[in-house]
Amino acid sequence: MDAGPLPPPTPPTPPQHLDQIALLLQGGGALGAYQAGVYEALHEHGFEPDWVAGVSIGGINGAIIAGNRPENRLPRLRDFWSAITDRRTWPTLPIPDPWNGDDPRKLRNTWASTMALLFGQPGLFTPHWNPWFSLRGSPTATSFYDTAPLRETLLRLIDFQVLNDRRMRYAAGAVNVVSGNFYYFDNADTEILPEHVMASGALPPAFPMVQIGTDHYWDGGLVSNTPLQHLLEHLSCQSSLVFQVDLFSALGPLPRDMHDVLAREKDIRYSSRTRLVTDYYLKRYEQDRRLKSLLDRMPEEKLTEEDRALRERLHRLPQTTILHLIYQQTAYEGQAKDYDFSAASMKEHWASGYRDTARTLRHGEWLGSSSETGITVHDVHRLERERR
Repeated sequence: MDAGPLPPPTPPTPPQHLDQIALLLQGGGALGAYQAGVYEALHEHGFEPDWVAGVSIGGINGAIIAGNRPENRLPRLRDFWSAITDRRTWPTLPIPDPWNGDDPRKLRNTWASTMALLFGQPGLFTPHWNPWFSLRGSPTATSFYDTAPLRETLLRLIDFQVLNDRRMRYAAGAVNVVSGNFYYFDNADTEILPEHVMASGALPPAFPMVQIGTDHYWDGGLVSNTPLQHLLEHLSCQSSLVFQVDLFSALGPLPRDMHDVLAREKDIRYSSRTRLVTDYYLKRYEQDRRLKSLLDRMPEEKLTEEDRALRERLHRLPQTTILHLIYQQTAYEGQAKDYDFSAASMKEHWASGYRDTARTLRHGEWLGSSSETGITVHDVHRLERERR
């Protein structure tokens, strides 16, 4: 994939003191090629994750990474994104270079997303009988598409023995259709099958719910589109570097027409919980720090055994650095950007992820930074906005 000529002059390397590198991948359909570009840059510079967690397309990308040996991860990601954006019957609408401005690009993106809606997408989903005309309770009554092609793609590109050998931890978020409870399929305690990965990306009403045992699941993005909370709740290492890769930006321009409204609504709906979770844990870590300080100042004879155990635990609070990478929407993208599976858009998203990660890794001081609160968050896009 053409990621552009942007490796930093002095390639960064992972700090020696790190116990864990985590890669967190948000859901976002066709925008997920951005995450593949992020992984390519991390792979080139030796930042191989020990833990990958994702939702929806993030769960699929994560499974491909965790379900292959290091030397096969990037080739399998390329295979996946090349296959699902290869539309031989309905080619991408051609646009001559002299006309390649924002408006022609909008037309091309609209064409690609319309083709996906009408005819499905190779290796992902195909349309089936209209659910409005299907018998209640029949297999075609609760979705517009069949995701059997995705299952075949996963079996072809993922070695599930590798995925379940736990050398790399993997988790994918889904929601139980009946109870409404959010759940992570985690290879720490679950044998991951293709159905677990598919459940994480079963977004209704487009895709059918996925049955696992006696339960049925939909896309985890219905409840939370970021796996950050799952990671922070299960941290067992003293020093972690977390790459949080979001496909929808919480910040955006004021809408000027209905196309903008639809795009902005989708961004807010699928991005807001990342900031909510981060803010919650920043406050929680700060409260832990203050409690530790209070216990340190108390006379030893006043402390109970529970107090001493709590003090000991608070002295071992993990240090977590979060590098936040957020896809920046282009002027010619609209509300259909997450199902524009054209090869041209895929390559742009991939290259954007690579460039953003290369820029982030140039800030070497971020990689080993820590704070009194135990959690530090960096955002290369925010830094660049502040410099303008």
